[in-house]
Amino acid sequence: MKVFKFGGASVKDAQAVRNLKQIIERENDDRLLIVVSAMDKTTNWLERVVVAFTSDEEWKKPLLQVFDFHRTQLEQLLGKENSSASDSLDKIQHYAFTFLEQDENSNFDFIYDQIVSLGEILSTKIIAAYLEHEGLDITWTDARKLVHTDNTYRDAKVNWDETETRINEFWNTENSHFVITQGFIGGGEHKRMTTLGREGSDFSAAIFAYCLTASSVTIWKDVPGMLNADPKHFSNTSLLENISYREAVELSYYGASVIHPKTIKPLENKHIPLYVKSFKDPEATGSVINDNTSEDSKIPSYIFKSDQVLISISSRDFSFIVEEHISDIFKRFAAHRLNIQTMQNSAISFSVSVANQPSQIQALLEDLKKDYKVLYNEGLELLTIRHFSEQIVSELIKGREVMLEQKTRHTMRILMRGQKHQ
Repeated sequence: MKVFKFGGASVKDAQAVRNLKQIIERENDDRLLIVVSAMDKTTNWLERVVVAFTSDEEWKKPLLQVFDFHRTQLEQLLGKENSSASDSLDKIQHYAFTFLEQDENSNFDFIYDQIVSLGEILSTKIIAAYLEHEGLDITWTDARKLVHTDNTYRDAKVNWDETETRINEFWNTENSHFVITQGFIGGGEHKRMTTLGREGSDFSAAIFAYCLTASSVTIWKDVPGMLNADPKHFSNTSLLENISYREAVELSYYGASVIHPKTIKPLENKHIPLYVKSFKDPEATGSVINDNTSEDSKIPSYIFKSDQVLISISSRDFSFIVEEHISDIFKRFAAHRLNIQTMQNSAISFSVSVANQPSQIQALLEDLKKDYKVLYNEGLELLTIRHFSEQIVSELIKGREVMLEQKTRHTMRILMRGQKHQ
């Protein structure tokens, strides 16, 4: 069997769903598990609903707009006839409004997962109804009952043994040629909905592929495949036709946006190839990620991350920053759920950069200032270059103020002010 994953852009509206049908219909030989994200920007819309709700602002109207959008897409696909999908939309809407009107839990992350996870349920209900209407042999299944997690809301950890058991029991009793399920979401203890982190649908595809020992995973994107740079920043980009699992992990860790960082390892463990292809041009070759390392260093890759914050921490009496200080600092970053991008220490200071998350950073700064002297700079940009040359680096940092620089054999990372892309 194979696993196909379709992101939000590939199912953004009714026309995109029709295109999805054309893509999967080409798979006549192998059974296909289809992992689908929320439609278009639904996750962002639902996030705004949760923020409004927890801020005592108007949330009912934007939430209603989410459901109105999905009903419009359903009508464009099936007409105005009543369907199981329209009934499902009514039930999901009733749940969402009832939950928020009656909820007494003030934990933002908990509320987030119970509401934002609905985007994937909505999209898959609509798509499954359309594909069934078109005569495809398809079954809808609920990822919340198959992907078992803990209750770490917004970043749930997978219980692999239980998940593998559940997925295989389902797959071995289900005979449909096509099965559609949700990315990004899982089920925690006490039947609570959980999410796997933003962009976690790629990870969901890898979870199903690993558990079922799939022959391959294909992620359908609006780009030709894995590119060596973001086209938003670079006018000239190159397709990475074949890279290794290790190279993909490195690129995703540094911030390459095509593949979710947690996706690669489960596939590598079972040597399952990962294809990245364009839903706009399904016949094109795209990229493949597998065991082959021979192509990794042929093309340099560039990753820009904007809106970075550099935090410099030193002891109040200017004594040395030693291991016990660094251990304490790491614990505080972990407690505030901030991921460190770069780090560098001198005798009396320890400097790190993080992505700007204002509320979490403010809480961290207040925490650190209790015991340390803290300075910080905002509005910085982090450039990572894989397989760099000194000439390339010189061109990219020309005229920029470099705040921090790190270099290893294959990778260079530069934190700097200003903006200069090509």
